[in-house]
Amino acid sequence: MPLSPHNRIAELHNLAAHAHNAAAVAHGKGDHPSAHELSRQALEHSMNAHKLSQELATKAATLSKV
Repeated sequence: MPLSPHNRIAELHNLAAHAHNAAAVAHGKGDHPSAHELSRQALEHSMNAHKLSQELATKAATLSKV
């Protein structure tokens, strides 16, 4: 069963948070390349969540005008 848009947004935010935490651990261990990659992944998840939120808001605004 596919996730609702709200649940997908929450999932993306959770993935971003997890990647940030993992990046912090990797950085603390001196594994800077892994920390950098995990930070990049966190940014990507956050940007995807933001984009999906904007699309959902636009769709809701359009539907409310009908």
